[in-house]
Amino acid sequence: MMNRFALLIAALLVSLAPARAEEPAAPRGVVELFTSQGCSSCPPADAVLGQLVRRGDLLALSYHVDYWNYLGWADTLASKQNTGRQYGYAATMTRSNVYTPQAVLNGRTDVNGADQNAIENGLKKLEGLGQGLSIPVRASVNGKEMDISVGAGKGSGDVVIAYFKRSQTVPITRGENSGKTITYINSVTDVETVGMWKGEALQLKLPMSVMDVREYDGCAVLLQQTGPNGEPGPILGAAGVMAWTQ
Repeated sequence: MMNRFALLIAALLVSLAPARAEEPAAPRGVVELFTSQGCSSCPPADAVLGQLVRRGDLLALSYHVDYWNYLGWADTLASKQNTGRQYGYAATMTRSNVYTPQAVLNGRTDVNGADQNAIENGLKKLEGLGQGLSIPVRASVNGKEMDISVGAGKGSGDVVIAYFKRSQTVPITRGENSGKTITYINSVTDVETVGMWKGEALQLKLPMSVMDVREYDGCAVLLQQTGPNGEPGPILGAAGVMAWTQ
């Protein structure tokens, strides 16, 4: 993850043209799927993620990792940053290894990403334990700024932005999924920390003028606790923004 205030200088994602955006309803949970085009077990999980995105009540993101590339197909959406985020969660959960497809729920626990019932039940369990998205987060694009609002509550955390491409169809010609053409939804391209929250209501305005170099269709704004070495932890609140140029 980059310097946590880097985006205050080079903030959100759009071209130099004017932008408009939708502000979806507050999600009831965050699902982060760690997947790979080179993993034969992943296509069912990719399909589940697409279903969750289309349903609209969850904030669901797909992180392509690069450690399966040695099998003969280099994942076209993978990044070392995504792999690093997954290993960060492993450290948070005191796990000795990582796997795909892994779905991390609210930054707190994980299940098999292909098991939609496990995802649903896991989120319900977290909510019952008081580990849902308890801090209100709102985000919207207004002209050449992004406005982020975080409500008051207990604790502290970072304001994190995950940029994503809405839909990408990839024909795979080698590796375990050779011959398949798969559409990937909400694939994360970059993650940056843009501010710190210390329990009091917080307002951020981020300039968008230099974000034309980024490829995006939208972003997720996460209020997330972090460990001593910056590893990702519990997500306390979240909002999604879809943006596109006119």
